Amino acid sequence: MRASGWTVAFVLSLGLAAPGGAQEAIRGFPNDAVAERARIETTLRAAPDPARLRAYMLAMSEEPHHAGSPGARAVAEYALETIRSFGLEAEIEEFEALLPFPTVRHVELVAPTRFTAVMHERQIQEDKDSGDSGQLPTYNAYAADGDVTGDLVFANYGLPEDYALLDRLGIDLSGTIVIVKYGRGVRSAKVKQAEHRGAVGVIIYSDPEDDGFYQGDVYPVGPWRPDDGVQRGTALDYAAMYPGDPLTPGWGSKRGGRKLDRSEARSLPGIPVVPLSYGDAQPLLAALGGPLAPDDYWKGALPITYHIGPGPARVRIHNESDWQIRPLYNVIARIPGAVDPDQWIVHGNHHDAWVNGASDPVSGATALMESARGFSELLKTGWQPRRTIVFALWDGEEWGLLGSTEWAEEHAEAFDLELAVYLNSDGYNAGPLRAGGSHTLESFVGEVARDVPDPRSGRPTRDVSRSAY
Repeated sequence: MRASGWTVAFVLSLGLAAPGGAQEAIRGFPNDAVAERARIETTLRAAPDPARLRAYMLAMSEEPHHAGSPGARAVAEYALETIRSFGLEAEIEEFEALLPFPTVRHVELVAPTRFTAVMHERQIQEDKDSGDSGQLPTYNAYAADGDVTGDLVFANYGLPEDYALLDRLGIDLSGTIVIVKYGRGVRSAKVKQAEHRGAVGVIIYSDPEDDGFYQGDVYPVGPWRPDDGVQRGTALDYAAMYPGDPLTPGWGSKRGGRKLDRSEARSLPGIPVVPLSYGDAQPLLAALGGPLAPDDYWKGALPITYHIGPGPARVRIHNESDWQIRPLYNVIARIPGAVDPDQWIVHGNHHDAWVNGASDPVSGATALMESARGFSELLKTGWQPRRTIVFALWDGEEWGLLGSTEWAEEHAEAFDLELAVYLNSDGYNAGPLRAGGSHTLESFVGEVARDVPDPRSGRPTRDVSRSAY
């Protein structure tokens, strides 16, 4: 969906009409209001400007801006200044969270041969930003400190059924280091299963079958991951335990406020975890013996025979982080409602990235900002929304939904009475629409998809999505 797609979503959530709806009854508001609502939406749909979106994109993705960095503050301040230039009320609401940066990262094959992982992405001549200073090293945030050595075991994608197969094969993971592929499951669940079975460390790598040369040309010729490309990400167990700052579960993390001791935080993994490129993973996997990987689902696209182990490959992982508390900067803009100001319609998208983040999250953040500008233009005509509209650019999402969770926890009492609808976006890419969330919004999303045309074919977005999925 283009930027106007989320504008339409907001229009409908506020009780406005779908395009062409002047001739039909629209669920949710009186028939005599349809024509005016259609006029308003036409105005909003005309607002998004590709040149402005490009300018926002270039400014916000120019430098690395991971949470807790000066770059994240600079992006937040740019977004704040830009939104205020539209004439909207906006502020930065600051929180803080445990945001550990890595100080030691080491992976080494110690037997039967020796190999030390490079753990570095080379600068690409065609991409000036690939060598930007200030990049976070390749790592998994919140991985436990430790210096551990153990026999290597390959556990496919690290899904429950993969670990169950190891159990049936009688492979004991106690004291081992497990290597798994990225994909088909959340990172923290892969780690938790291994830790539960006694593993002392986990390595996660991107197999080229899923994200690499097997799929097509690698970057910079094509979009797929090169042999030294590494997927950064969080190891925090925020999906199963609790999201947000691991030291403040259930309450907003403000400077000087109450915090758990790190030993009390239940969402932190208990073992070292490291991500590797498939270039670094190949020598480790090639050194494995034991049973053959059972089928094509387990076998990847590296030019090796995939074995499960354990051993004779023996691997050492050494991880350390600084475990510092660092600031978060949420950008919050509001358009007060004229009739029901205590009912909030919130559109959120994060602004922090693991590196420059042009796709995730800047493509979504810029669309949110341009949607906000569209509503600011509508305000100039004398229109006012019935309910309060909130546009939120969150910080710390990549680490485990930190900024949004802390904001929600800080304002929990108000939300019980005020939050009517929350719409979230993350990034925009070519292809059919995908949406997920509360079942109470199923009809709403279906109607938006019905009424918004697909930007390529002109057909209803709903029809294109159904054909694709």
